[in-house]
Amino acid sequence: MKLLRVGTAGAERPALLDAEGTLRDLSGVVDDIDGALLADDAALGRIRAAAEAGELPALDAAGLRIGPPLGRIGKIVCIGLNYHDHARETGAEPPAEPVVFFKAADTVVGPNDTVLVPRGSVKTDWEVELAVVIGRTARYVADDEDPLAYVAGYAVAHDVSEREFQTERGGTWDKGKNCETFNPLGPWLVTADEVGDPQELSLKLWVNGELKQDGTTAEQIFPVAEVVRYVSRFMVLYPGDVINTGTPAGVALGAPEPKPFLRGGDVVELEIAGLGKQRQEFKDA
Repeated sequence: MKLLRVGTAGAERPALLDAEGTLRDLSGVVDDIDGALLADDAALGRIRAAAEAGELPALDAAGLRIGPPLGRIGKIVCIGLNYHDHARETGAEPPAEPVVFFKAADTVVGPNDTVLVPRGSVKTDWEVELAVVIGRTARYVADDEDPLAYVAGYAVAHDVSEREFQTERGGTWDKGKNCETFNPLGPWLVTADEVGDPQELSLKLWVNGELKQDGTTAEQIFPVAEVVRYVSRFMVLYPGDVINTGTPAGVALGAPEPKPFLRGGDVVELEIAGLGKQRQEFKDA
């Protein structure tokens, strides 16, 4: 299923995109798309049954804002330097273990919402990423368990980053990762059964119409299953938590000088095969 949330910011309602591309209203079946829903097999079953029976009313998509496909996000765990080609382009050694940092849930905006270039920024960068959405509580996932059984679905994430704040201002990466609007998410949360193998997805990103990133999740140093297992050894993952799994080569940081960092007025588009497309206009904060 392709689940999404539509409407004005802060007042989104749940919806479904059916196999014919028609937007369907879920507000008569469930209250929201969130961790509680993803952990409730009965509720997900009601959605499937209503969709298959043709009981969901159609929505007029014209002019309707698409919000983040997940409400009440608990935490966003991010994995850095997780693509072989991205490590090579930035001159970094592939990490021996996953690099873990966090983004605050309040950085999340809709897939087509405006993204703000922070005041004082000179190195705002783009990163298309596969987002993993947790559907079952994952705590110390054992070696003989399938970590993907804890995954409810997947989405497109844009891990917008300010590189000077991230690496040149001391401390952790968090200062360059948590600026407002720095995590567009969506358009859809696609359930895991529809996605299949998460290591066979292509990722692309364009800046002002020029293709910058053209990668595949097959290049991940630590695949999704390994990431879920690893993170569960250090923290509990709850339904509605999100893991951003890293970006492939092609970021501004890895380009020759002068590096083409983002400025107000730039337009970024990104997509992952089967998970939909985003488009953001960048404006100065």
